[in-house]
Amino acid sequence: MDRSPVFILGGAQSDFARNWNREGKHFAEIIRETVIAALEASKLEPKEIQSAHVANFAAELYAHQGQLGAFFLEVDPAFAGLATSRHEAACASGSVAIMAASAEIEAGRYDVTAVVGMEQMKTVDTATGGDFLGTAGWYERECKGKDYPFPRLFGQLGDEYDKRFGLKPEHLAHISSVNYSNARRNPLAQTRGWPAAESDPQQRNKFSQVLAGRIRVGDCSQVTDGCAVLFLASEKYAAGYAKARGHKLESLPRILGWGHRTAYMEFGKKIAESRDEPYVLPHTRRAILDAFERAHLNSVWDLDGIETHDCFTTSEYMAIDHFGLTKPGESWRAI
Repeated sequence: MDRSPVFILGGAQSDFARNWNREGKHFAEIIRETVIAALEASKLEPKEIQSAHVANFAAELYAHQGQLGAFFLEVDPAFAGLATSRHEAACASGSVAIMAASAEIEAGRYDVTAVVGMEQMKTVDTATGGDFLGTAGWYERECKGKDYPFPRLFGQLGDEYDKRFGLKPEHLAHISSVNYSNARRNPLAQTRGWPAAESDPQQRNKFSQVLAGRIRVGDCSQVTDGCAVLFLASEKYAAGYAKARGHKLESLPRILGWGHRTAYMEFGKKIAESRDEPYVLPHTRRAILDAFERAHLNSVWDLDGIETHDCFTTSEYMAIDHFGLTKPGESWRAI
């Protein structure tokens, strides 16, 4: 089925190394800062935005605050009365917010929408934060009363790979090393100033500490406070936007395809579902293939790059073969 194209006009993100609590700032102030920066970067006026979608996982726990869509109105008086909503899907919260905003444009409801992703996670100690993250799993069955439940669950993902195909610790360690090296080249990354574990004994000792199962500190992405904003637009609006700025419509990025699948909540059920499948997480593989099909791409090799959520080294290891960079179980060949 042919769909109306959705274009990306621009956006901005905050510095992920910041700690808003230490700055004495409420997250509403950071949303305001980032939206204003995105408006300026995109050369848009507040009055041009017709709806807004706020993505967030657990502000009710970390910041004792719900109803986050309403905080978009605190950015500028021009947003008073704007249609807003909040979206939560754990680590995929930002993605489902973009999908909802895109659907509004495809349906012809609005021509320009804002998507805001915001998390404030430096409000509590490590153990409490780890418990909060457990609510992304089936808390009562998998996470309640357990230390670092999320690293534990993603450690089980590594265990499943090891059971089926074999998994060497040095491959996970190399994934971690590459990711932290990339962060040092990113001016907005939280860990850009952290010493390299390869050359700093203290950092190496810290990263080698076991959290749960096979997951060590160095295998984990770090929680932080951050905000990111995108503006999406219909073809009609994007054409006028490009013309007014002396650009061709074809020069604007657009969303070509998407995939959206849901797996069972419990890790054990996810794995049971894949017993006779070539991929450990078949729902992830199918979502990727759905996106390729909708974008009219033959395979991963039609892409120039992949940006994906890799909260642990085991999840990146899984992403490598599920995207099709290697055969199932052979992610190590691409490391």
